[in-house]
Amino acid sequence: MSTSLNAARRRRELDEVADGTVDLLVVGGGVTGAGVALDAASRGLDVCLVEAHDLAFGTSRWSSKLVHGGLRYLAQGEVGLAFESAVERGVLMTRTAPHLVRALPQLVPLHGRGNDPVVMAGLRAGDVLRRLARTPSRVLPGPRHVPAAEAFALAPGLRRDGLRGGLLSFDGQLVDDARLVVALARTAAGFGARIITRAKVTGLHGREAHVRDGLTGESLVVKARAVVNAAGVWAGQLVDVKLRPSRGSHLVLRADSLGLSHTALTVPVPGRRNRFALVLPQQDGRVYVGLTDEPVEGPIPDVPNVPASDVDFLLDVASSVLDRKLTHADVLGSFAGLRPLLDTGEGPSADLSRRHAVLTEGGVTTVVGGKLTTYRRMAADAVDATGLTAVRSRTKSLPLVGSGPVNEPVHEAAQEMAQEAARLVGRYGSEARAVAEIGEFAWAVRHEGALDVDDVLDRRTRIGLVPADRRAREPEARQRTAEELAALA
Repeated sequence: MSTSLNAARRRRELDEVADGTVDLLVVGGGVTGAGVALDAASRGLDVCLVEAHDLAFGTSRWSSKLVHGGLRYLAQGEVGLAFESAVERGVLMTRTAPHLVRALPQLVPLHGRGNDPVVMAGLRAGDVLRRLARTPSRVLPGPRHVPAAEAFALAPGLRRDGLRGGLLSFDGQLVDDARLVVALARTAAGFGARIITRAKVTGLHGREAHVRDGLTGESLVVKARAVVNAAGVWAGQLVDVKLRPSRGSHLVLRADSLGLSHTALTVPVPGRRNRFALVLPQQDGRVYVGLTDEPVEGPIPDVPNVPASDVDFLLDVASSVLDRKLTHADVLGSFAGLRPLLDTGEGPSADLSRRHAVLTEGGVTTVVGGKLTTYRRMAADAVDATGLTAVRSRTKSLPLVGSGPVNEPVHEAAQEMAQEAARLVGRYGSEARAVAEIGEFAWAVRHEGALDVDDVLDRRTRIGLVPADRRAREPEARQRTAEELAALA
């Protein structure tokens, strides 16, 4: 079956689910929900996923874009969770999505007196987990101490005064978290899963969901043998589960304004033990600086704001190791995501476990907590909990769309064209040539389920991360999106 998602397929499949009963209804189109849809469909179940807005509309597009090995969990004594993260990182990098995840060098700058042996011991412990997870060193090299000259060569923007060297290690980095979600959803669609966006669940009643079509305003009832609630921070609006959302804020800056290129910085937060900020170079010449971990009270917004206090905090911490002081003028954009942490009543949100929880009651299985890196394990556990099938999960060795051999779009006319070809390969893998032939905006509408210009700019291409870039490209994107949707009508 085709992996293409578009408005025409959505209309057809919405009619289909209104007339029968599916095996599994998945509520939520983030990384967990898309992962559940793929896991269940690949086991042979009849699956329908409904999402109130768009794929990756919520927390899944607001991550640090890291596929990490769980070093923080080691520091908190959660060895099992750290090992799980290391295993799932290896799965993504070597089996399911090597086109979307690559090794990221990360440097801990050493200025003045510090806890070098303690930090290096943690990095070496993380490398032990890497070996136990059977991720080859050619994919993720082991950690090492580098002298000051090499540290400065890796990150020329570092403050020279007092620089003694650095601790270099490697972790996994996604080219884009929203692209992972779209790849999961399209792969699930290839196994027959119905992926229906703009379809909000207004109520769950046992194994029936009342759904409102966000495009027409019409209502329908979707019946299923079982339901998985993967609505993230909104899960508590459908079932009785108590969450403590935690905000993770990031800033977007130009890499050249920081004097960085390809090496990320791990910056100790002054006065906080085992707390670091991250300065993360991206392939587009931008840098993400993050991230905070602050509790959020009250109603859950569709798109969280980044408060001025988070901006000041991140700029100050990043500036502590750089040659120049960062200011608000350096900030091109910002974004924040809300972590759906299970409320255990223990301590601040920063100390709550990132282990996922699967809760089943009355035919509804709710999955909360966890991290983007471990989405596949969360999805498998959720499908197992439904009791719908004795078939074991297949997703550990199931390649996602785009992960096949790459026929790179060749542009020999100019270096600039060659760079664009490499960018497309980095985002679309084996589909890069096909994308180049029709353009990213058209591809998003024809094959990736984009239903309006916001889907295209904010969740398929990610141009919208920088408001100025969005304004510049919106007229073209709006016209092309309208033309493509008209052709599908």
